[in-house]
Amino acid sequence: MILASPNFVISVPTCPAHKPTKKPYRLHSHTTLSKSNQLSDPKSSESTSIIINGQSRTCECFDLYKDLVPYGKAWDWQKKIVREKKALIEKNEDCLDTLIILQHLPVYTLGTGSSEEYLNFDIKDAPYDVYRTERGGEVTYHGPGQLVMYPIINLRNHKMDLHWYLRALEEVVIRVLSSTFSIKASRLEGLTGVWVGDKKVAAIGIRVSQWITYHGLALNVNTDLTPFHSIVPCGIRNRQVGSIKGLLGEFQPSTGSGKADVPHSNDCQLIDITHSSLIKEFSEVFQVEILHKTIPMTEFVETTPISSLTK
Repeated sequence: MILASPNFVISVPTCPAHKPTKKPYRLHSHTTLSKSNQLSDPKSSESTSIIINGQSRTCECFDLYKDLVPYGKAWDWQKKIVREKKALIEKNEDCLDTLIILQHLPVYTLGTGSSEEYLNFDIKDAPYDVYRTERGGEVTYHGPGQLVMYPIINLRNHKMDLHWYLRALEEVVIRVLSSTFSIKASRLEGLTGVWVGDKKVAAIGIRVSQWITYHGLALNVNTDLTPFHSIVPCGIRNRQVGSIKGLLGEFQPSTGSGKADVPHSNDCQLIDITHSSLIKEFSEVFQVEILHKTIPMTEFVETTPISSLTK
């Protein structure tokens, strides 16, 4: 079964799991985190971040990074926030940037124009739910052990340039891998995402409507990569998918980096460490002050069902 959504506007690709089971996970309780301290670039006393009118903006953060959130619920929530921001803009009112951080229950997602030829299973007997979304790009997998960030921001307040925005998201992950794990990551020309050698560790897929962004990035931390074998991730046949845990098993941190204990962290600690670094680097790259907010429980009650398509 493919779950679909209504039409929306500009899109750019996404891609990228602890072992997922093929039955539903329990949605964990939601917690509220304390407001983070002001952050600075560990590599330089002079920030290379984007500053808008000489001031940093506030970004409200709904932090569910320890929770497994059903994809459909998170998707509906994003679209609701986008509608709210559009309404504020129409009234010439300012709107805060928003960041949602979470993990998903096992799910495959496709972009608007994704081809089913990249699915290595019968769509009528899919191992997990399959959603066709309004983002660009081909099929990818989301699941436990993968941290997903959904920035919903008004690019009018940053830079009205989609390529700049994509490179900024990549920069967040590149900094996380370098500063926290001493892993040298890079971009590959012509491909969106973050790579270590020929392994893609972070996928980026966005949609922009009236300069408001949604969807975002997915970083494989201790993800079980087995579900990727059932697809051709992002439609790229000659590349692999990797995770931070897997990479740490292959490489030793640089001598004197102060991170020699990271490879010995358990899975929960690895998620915690990566999450903290993602928040920090996002704050720096986008020059925003993170303001943690309580999760509205109404977002996780039953909503209007998304229409389903059958082949």
